[in-house]
Amino acid sequence: MAQIFHPSANTVSRVSVFGSLFFVGALLYTGYVLVRSPYQTKVRVIQDQPIQFSHAHHVSQLGIDCRYCHTNVETQANPGMPPTETCMSCHSQIWTQSPLLEPVRASWRDNKPIEWVKLHDLPDFVYFHHGVHVSKGVSCVTCHGDVSQMPLAFKDQPMTMEWCLECHRNPEPRIGPKDQVFAPEALITKDYKPSTGPAPTHLDAHYSGMTNCSTCHH
Repeated sequence: MAQIFHPSANTVSRVSVFGSLFFVGALLYTGYVLVRSPYQTKVRVIQDQPIQFSHAHHVSQLGIDCRYCHTNVETQANPGMPPTETCMSCHSQIWTQSPLLEPVRASWRDNKPIEWVKLHDLPDFVYFHHGVHVSKGVSCVTCHGDVSQMPLAFKDQPMTMEWCLECHRNPEPRIGPKDQVFAPEALITKDYKPSTGPAPTHLDAHYSGMTNCSTCHH
């Protein structure tokens, strides 16, 4: 019986099979790395804003509390962005002719809100309530990093489901004294050690519901 394929075809077929498996594996790994890279998560990526607002100056140097601008952070899901009136409460008196602040003055003159670029933009199917987390003792720096040291704000954590679940499964190390929730990182002190002592009394006794899908996906 005549041989149709050359013996080398066996080698070619083996190389093709293993090569295909390697290619698929490399493609999956590339996708895995890509979705966790700053290209996708925007972690530590400075994004252009209509105004180059410096948290380092306003928070660290001037001592302005987070709640002065983000007025709803203790009670509502959305912490709120400051209206132009909040900016002008100071800048109608100081730096009144600064070119950098012209967008603020234009917003005030035209009665149009400043269109800030949202840094922490969760998908629409994710429900997050700032007031709930703040009331439990989760500090601003836990999710947002030490904004008091950011000349230009950036996203400090990936905000992925994996990242959120890591905290929900083991929240104690990330919970601190309620009176220090809004303090810059350098001023936060822990009044307990989760690894050796009990959790603060303001924590719930059980966390069984914190990893349920319905907690974040209503």
